Amino acid sequence: MVAPSTTADLLAKTDLFGPLPQLDRETIAERMRPVSFKSGQLIFSRGDDARELYLVQRGRVRLSILSSEGRELSLAHATDGGVFGEIAVLDGGKRTADATAISDVTALSLTRTALVAKMESNAAIAQAAIAFLCRRLRETDAKIEAIALHPIEVRLARFFLSAVYLQAPDAKGRSGPQRPVPLTLGISQSELAMLVGASRPKVNIALTELEAAGAIKRDGTRTLCDLDLLKAYAASDEI
Repeated sequence: MVAPSTTADLLAKTDLFGPLPQLDRETIAERMRPVSFKSGQLIFSRGDDARELYLVQRGRVRLSILSSEGRELSLAHATDGGVFGEIAVLDGGKRTADATAISDVTALSLTRTALVAKMESNAAIAQAAIAFLCRRLRETDAKIEAIALHPIEVRLARFFLSAVYLQAPDAKGRSGPQRPVPLTLGISQSELAMLVGASRPKVNIALTELEAAGAIKRDGTRTLCDLDLLKAYAASDEI
């Protein structure tokens, strides 16, 4: 069993529970239980009843939907320290996407019953949930805009920057000439294509363009990122 204080530290890094005081996070952590999933396992399907949300301790989970043409569209990945399955748990509706483990996953689960009880007894938790849902709506709007309006190179540049800042938060504040920042994505090119809303061949062409421009350099399992050049791509549709 993971100590509540340790779980609370993980919860502090999430968008949903991060704004809460440590004591409130610990009361939530006390209600969480360990679960595990094998690589390739379907955790839940779109349309399922929502009984619990999950906090990933180790591994990677794909959140995706199937288009009317049968094409799988990846909405997001939940990795170490990420929460998934929270939307339907918060509103009591059906699951809005499939969740599939794309590696072996260890996680902690929190039932809807436990979360709702905490929200009803603690206004701070309810307010954190409302703020989270508002942020998620804004992020969804931005993602739809990006897919509809921006070239693949721009989407990829923004994805790489977001991934760098997630793995190395101090990189966001750096300025002036600097060495490329190493990034380990841990996903296939097919997964990357689904995340940016494009086909794999088009993503491969865009990656080649970014590499030719010096914005990235693929080095085995790592991608070396020139943050200044990626920022230039991310800010312009005309490069």
